Amino acid sequence: MSDSEADEELLSLLRQSLGINGNQNSREADTKVLKDAEYVYDNSIDVALDTHGTKAAAATIWTLMQEKQYSFKTWSEHTLHPKEKDEKTVNFIFFMDLLNFCFWSENPDPAQCFSVEYHGQIFTGYWSLVAAIHRALEESIPITTPSFWIDETACTNDLLDHVFRSATSGPIPLLEQRVHCIREAGRILDTDFSGSVIALVHEANHSAASLVNLLTTHFPCFNDTARFDSKSIRFQKRAQILVADLWACFEGQSFGCFHDIDIITMFADYRVPQMLHSLGCLRYSPPLENQIRSLREIRSGSSWEVQLRGCSIWCVELIRRHIKRQHPKAEVDAILIDFFLYDTMKQRMDEGVETIPHHRTRSIWY
Repeated sequence: MSDSEADEELLSLLRQSLGINGNQNSREADTKVLKDAEYVYDNSIDVALDTHGTKAAAATIWTLMQEKQYSFKTWSEHTLHPKEKDEKTVNFIFFMDLLNFCFWSENPDPAQCFSVEYHGQIFTGYWSLVAAIHRALEESIPITTPSFWIDETACTNDLLDHVFRSATSGPIPLLEQRVHCIREAGRILDTDFSGSVIALVHEANHSAASLVNLLTTHFPCFNDTARFDSKSIRFQKRAQILVADLWACFEGQSFGCFHDIDIITMFADYRVPQMLHSLGCLRYSPPLENQIRSLREIRSGSSWEVQLRGCSIWCVELIRRHIKRQHPKAEVDAILIDFFLYDTMKQRMDEGVETIPHHRTRSIWY
């Protein structure tokens, strides 16, 4: 065998370890995100977990979830989330989570923040993206169709600029990076999955871990990792949330049927850590807290940022364990806790109730 030829046996072992080989038992697949988060927590010096605060938060979260009858069905109750259970919705969710990152604006003035007007309403943050997708589809722009993304005569940069136009003078952050993600994903789907998101989902064989690993192995823009203490740390926020959105949208059936959905962790972003701190679960070192409260940016991949993300994942896992310990029959996982915390934090933000700002990191990962 020449140096340039692939060693099929080694490739097979690699694919098996990642859970992306259709012939192996996909139950063995693992994303390793939770293990890496625990490592970050064990070695963190600027972010700490408050044991009493975490237990109290678990009790509060469970009580509120019961009062609100919060479940994965809540996902579809959001006005902008797609309601149909078909292949077009799978494409919608893929495109949505392909670009589900970095919506905060430098200027806190609402007149300067990126927002989208849709059906007479103004949407900000994540919802601005979802509104922009609906708006484009209603304008007969096939923005969720993978073959369209690589047709640069039809899907021009000017057209994409139009799709993501803002209702204010503040443009969508990282537009150039978003366009790159769209083009790259279109090419990879075309080359590796016959241009089909459905083919990608089918290859995972109903395994959440396998689908996460497929996304992070094939698509560089989904491979959300960082270095910490010379160790590679996996977060895989957007890959995991894509799986979670499919599961919630299809209510665990059809394209959302995953036998190992409980392997998905909290999605390490900038909103949920903010909520965990407000609940008394997370504590920051004085330099880090000063950086956050001063609205100064924290570099993507820095030790501070990795600690914020890793400790948040582990914190939500401990909250989940506390709930299960107190309520053994509770159907609760990290996905539902994350969704609940995000929705609650967004509501508090809209009401002007924030005890600490979110940390500021410019990144395509979240």
